[in-house]
This record gives sequence, structure tokens and C-alpha cells, in this order.
Amino acid sequence: MTAPPEEQTAPPPGRSARLLDVLLRVAGGVVALSAGALVAVLELILAVAAWEQVKARPSTSGEVLVGVASGVAGLVLVVGATVALSWFAHAAVGTRWAALLPALPWFVLMAVAAVRTREGDLLLGGDNLLGLGLILAGAVTFAVMLFRQLLAPVAAVRG
Repeated sequence: MTAPPEEQTAPPPGRSARLLDVLLRVAGGVVALSAGALVAVLELILAVAAWEQVKARPSTSGEVLVGVASGVAGLVLVVGATVALSWFAHAAVGTRWAALLPALPWFVLMAVAAVRTREGDLLLGGDNLLGLGLILAGAVTFAVMLFRQLLAPVAAVRG
């Protein structure tokens, strides 16, 4: 019987390779932060527009169907975008806590949208059920994604 060949370990990466890795991780974090803010703005626009359509007291069943479809599409968009952003942040940054990067600007923008301005404007009021549903769906999805990343085995996280 012959012995299997010994595995040779690769030499440690050079200084330039480590610097490039850090720069790419930082760039990935910046993209995750920016994408979290962008998705929050798009979701707020959708929530306000769809709620105005629902609130307009639709007179035909087609108008009701369009309002309900907008709400369902908004919830699917929130959950899908949140999962994609969390996955991207983890893959780009490579840490377990990376799912917080897109969540932070998302939560800040949702909180700002729920506060009345000095002029009396309010983007997301308590009567906007679609907006409240979008906030709930996004918050729960971010929490689940972060929970999954924190509890993932170390080997799965590195892979």
C-alpha cells in the first residue's frame, strides 16, 4: 500500500493580497450600507403610493384588486430585498455581523419616515396599514437573517 501524498499548505498571502482583501471587504460594506438605504427609500415610496391607491375608496373590483396586489407585491419586495441584502453583506464583508450593515440605514429611514416634520408632513402614519406591514416584514426578516448568521456553524460561515 502506498501512502497518500502529503497535502501542501499554500503560503500565506502577501501584504498586497491582504490589503486588497480588506479594501474589497470595506467596499462591500459600503455597498451594503448604500443598498440598505436605497431599498428603504424604494419601499417607502411603494408603501405610500400603494396606500394612497387603497385609501382612494376604489369603486370597482379591478381597483380593489390592484390595491391588494400592490400590497402583496410590496411585502414580497421587502422580504426578498431584505434576504438578498443580508446575504450580500455577509458574502461581501465575511463576518457574522455583516447583516447589520444594510439593516442600520433601513431602520433609521423607517424611523425618520414615521416622525412628523415641523410643517406637519408625515410619510408613514399609523393609518398606513401597508407601511406598518412593510416595516414589520422587514424588521422580522432582518432579525431572522441576523439570527441565522449568528448561529451558523463556523465552517459554514467561512465557506
